[in-house]
Amino acid sequence: METIQVKDRIFTPFIREEEIQKEIKRIASDINRDYEGKTPLFLCILNGSFMFAADLLKNVAVPCNVSFVKVASYSGTDTTGKIKELMGLQESVEGRHVIIVEDIVDTGYTMRDVLDSLAEKGAVSVEVCALLCKPDKLKVDLRLKYLALNIPNGFIVGYGLDYDGFGRNSRDIYQIVKQ
Repeated sequence: METIQVKDRIFTPFIREEEIQKEIKRIASDINRDYEGKTPLFLCILNGSFMFAADLLKNVAVPCNVSFVKVASYSGTDTTGKIKELMGLQESVEGRHVIIVEDIVDTGYTMRDVLDSLAEKGAVSVEVCALLCKPDKLKVDLRLKYLALNIPNGFIVGYGLDYDGFGRNSRDIYQIVKQ
């Protein structure tokens, strides 16, 4: 793993692909155990979770459905992260066990609203499966049942995470070099 440049910034190696894959297998094993005899709906939050979701689902053995959504947040001065809607949700979640697949949880505001929205739509259970969490940035009480790694504050790219739309296509995760 070498230093990379994404647009105008330099990034150094942070989390290797091997470590990511090891954690994904651990999480998938937990999901397979917890959802035996059930058919969960994996709700993958785009754009950042696409690589994580693909690798996770290759290791999930229970029968399941998969869907992808985007979360539209209010713009302007509203900084609470309230969502307007789950764009692309075509399936009914009523009576379903839903597992939200997310790349990274920062403040938790948006995830809290997604959880509330799915509960209002009648989901029997809703759990979060996140690749990364920045616990020092969390502003809400949020339970992440399936979490690969806690990381410190800092800007990262790779493995689906981006900088201004670039850098998602790396197998590894990189952190920004302070300037």
